[in-house]
Amino acid sequence: MQLDWKNLGFQYLPTNGHIQCDFVDGKWGVSEFKTSPYLQMHVAANCLHYGQAIFEGLKAFRTRDNRVVLFRPDRNAHRMRLSAERLCMEAPSDELFIDACRQAVIQNIEFVPPYGTGASLYLRPLLIGTEATVGIKASATYSFIVLVTPVGPYYKDGFHPVEALVMLDYDRAAPKGTGRAKTAA
Repeated sequence: MQLDWKNLGFQYLPTNGHIQCDFVDGKWGVSEFKTSPYLQMHVAANCLHYGQAIFEGLKAFRTRDNRVVLFRPDRNAHRMRLSAERLCMEAPSDELFIDACRQAVIQNIEFVPPYGTGASLYLRPLLIGTEATVGIKASATYSFIVLVTPVGPYYKDGFHPVEALVMLDYDRAAPKGTGRAKTAA
């Protein structure tokens, strides 16, 4: 695939596939590489009705000597655990999280941009509640997915200063709310 690495935007581009691991019967299964970009889930899946879904975002880069590296996946794994705890979800272990990220990169290695282009391979780990339910409760089943896509800078034209008012008397999130969790809700 020929990509104009230096002119990529920050949007989804198709790749070879994603990694998926499911939590069923109280335990995580084996991570699998999936080539279809579509998920098969029940219409009553918890994530669709009650927003039991969290996500992370990290990048893989190619170094000057052509190695491929992930930027601090352990920090993202830790934050996903905190978000999962907040939403009463079963979080993947750090080992599962990091291994799934590595496998997603390996399966899509040709989408890691060359060094010096300003582009990267963006990884979006997500955890969704998949149990079919119409009542309010935490899901008993989950899917942990790592999708990847090559991206350019988030702000294509760089950062530009803006005038802003900083409010010191207000929080962006309610006490005991979900403001610190990276949630889809």
